[in-house]
Amino acid sequence: MARLARLAIANYQHHILQRGNDNRVIFQDADDIALFRKVLLEGSRKYDVAIHAYVFMPTHFHLLVTPKTDDGIGKMMQWIGRHYVPYFNKKVQRAGTLWQGRFKSLVIESAEYFLLCSRYIETNPVRAGLAQSPMDYADSSCLHHIGQRIDNLITDHPLYWNLGNTPFQREVAYRELLEQALTLRQINEFTAASLKGWPVGSSHFKVGLEKQASRRIAPLKRGRPRTKKVLVDDEVASDSEQLASSTDQVQ
Repeated sequence: MARLARLAIANYQHHILQRGNDNRVIFQDADDIALFRKVLLEGSRKYDVAIHAYVFMPTHFHLLVTPKTDDGIGKMMQWIGRHYVPYFNKKVQRAGTLWQGRFKSLVIESAEYFLLCSRYIETNPVRAGLAQSPMDYADSSCLHHIGQRIDNLITDHPLYWNLGNTPFQREVAYRELLEQALTLRQINEFTAASLKGWPVGSSHFKVGLEKQASRRIAPLKRGRPRTKKVLVDDEVASDSEQLASSTDQVQ
């Protein structure tokens, strides 16, 4: 069965995930991160894609963005591929694709899920065992959101601004949100949606998206009803490069 085209809609928030081929390292050192940041900034400005949150992990990266056009995300990701991949391949003396297939992208309902998604992204290093706290990991948007640095990659979303009337109030409120651990259900919801590209949001939100996109945006129900199981959080497991084989395990 042919897979559905990736859903991308202007002025909606999207969570993007791109992995290294065979889960290989795509960022070896600070020079790689610096070049990738430069390329990402150029691409996001060229194609009018606002970046609200990000994390750069050794083997992959996450972005939370809002495109101004339906094709903005795709063009930005192509720009990254054209400018970062040749640099990295030359550096490590390799050839071929750097990415593990096409990037994953899903639309999220901003009112309910925007701040959750931002936290899901910025706490990724903690789940992967790379940091004790998201505040300890330099290669994410977390330090911008808590006021420890100004990050030129970030365009603050109105929902972040609604956290307080002053920068200090917003930073304190966001730090308090980060200190609230995501539930297993929340982690699994974002992980499963990331892998399949299905939207995250209420039933009403999904119905509206389906009408706007004039296409199916959720999986079809097939076969007999199955008993509920805890979803594999293979994003979390693979972040630490220990993918759980059981559908009942989550790191």
